[in-house]
Amino acid sequence: MLVRILLSCLFLFFLTSSFSQDVNRPNIILIMADDMGYECLGSYGSAAYHTPNLDRMAEDGVRFEHCYSQPLCTPSRVKIMTGKYNFRNYMAFGYLDPEEKTFGNLLQDAGYSTCVAGKWQLNGISGGKLPGWDDTSRPHHFGFDEYCLWQLHNTRAEGERYADPLLVRNGQALPRDANGYGSKVISDFILDFIDRKKDRPFFVYYPMNLVHDPFVPTPDSRDWADPDKRHLQDTSYFKDMVAYTDKIIGKIMDKLEETGVADNTLVIFTGDNGTHVNIYSKMKDGRVIKGDKGNMTDGGTRVPLIAYWKGHSLSGVVNSDLVDFSDFLPTLAEAAGIALTDLQQLDGRSFLPQVLGKPANPKSHIYMYYNPKWGRFSNGVFVRNQRYKLYDDGRFFDIEADVLEQHPQYLADLTGELLEVAVSFQRVMEEIH
Repeated sequence: MLVRILLSCLFLFFLTSSFSQDVNRPNIILIMADDMGYECLGSYGSAAYHTPNLDRMAEDGVRFEHCYSQPLCTPSRVKIMTGKYNFRNYMAFGYLDPEEKTFGNLLQDAGYSTCVAGKWQLNGISGGKLPGWDDTSRPHHFGFDEYCLWQLHNTRAEGERYADPLLVRNGQALPRDANGYGSKVISDFILDFIDRKKDRPFFVYYPMNLVHDPFVPTPDSRDWADPDKRHLQDTSYFKDMVAYTDKIIGKIMDKLEETGVADNTLVIFTGDNGTHVNIYSKMKDGRVIKGDKGNMTDGGTRVPLIAYWKGHSLSGVVNSDLVDFSDFLPTLAEAAGIALTDLQQLDGRSFLPQVLGKPANPKSHIYMYYNPKWGRFSNGVFVRNQRYKLYDDGRFFDIEADVLEQHPQYLADLTGELLEVAVSFQRVMEEIH
């Protein structure tokens, strides 16, 4: 009898100890807007758009000045989910190799409840339909317990993401609804997930549909009231789409407070690449910034990055360290207390210390390999720091003085410190790839 009591007590000890460890691990929400460059947020100097919730998140958390994505959606998504440079595992546009492991797998294996909601576009439905393009269990394979997604195994021609959306939730197509708005359906799914999982650690990956074209009315737009105008395309609706993005962020932050988990939830916001080339955004300093999605300039690669963890993160800090999309997986792993030593090769470095105000080991440079395997965009490689940039074809730029990259210099033109910088960048290229 005594042995049975001791065994029961031992079992309860391990059970409560395990639960205590679980509840002390932070929830993690990673939000990635679609086609939103840094110039779209008021906290980054925009005068064109209304983003009070994201600006408040920046005021209360850490805003990174130098975060760089890949210039196009799939290259960015593969890189952010796996922590690897594109030359290691990027196979085709709209496709993530099933042999890869993602941050979803990582956190799921660590005991997190996981979900992905928003835009998928990773089954290989583009470019001739790759093997497994119709596999609706693929998000589960990549570590997500639940999902609500657009473009899982349906092409864009079969159904769009905004009005009357074509969405698949956990293997089942949702009924089409002419009055429905895809981004609301998806964000409501996330809010429900938080409600249901609030008592144990959860991970939400939210690759948003907004603000990608088509530029159409949102439910908050005046023209939404007319069903005939809900698919009307005009860049004038872009500002409404940015505002609706910000509204969703506000709802998520409110839900964290409502459920009592705000002080145990790390929230990260970024964008998958620069803004669409047809969008011109006015800044508070009078500049007008043209989106350059698909291209390797700042207009195509510089994206917002804001991190907030109530009661834990620094508050109102602007950080100038370099971050790229290979750094997100190590950051999430460190936040969850997961050791990465046994994983496959990773190229990133955690930026969690910068968020928490702890000693950091920031990068001295960013390396980018870009071969989109889609569209008219050019391939390329560059190495850069906050100011200078060297391409593999020898072009060298002082981005601070020439942000549009209109006046290239070459190694033969450089002397002194600039030559030293360029040579060090060239050495990085040779060592990495």
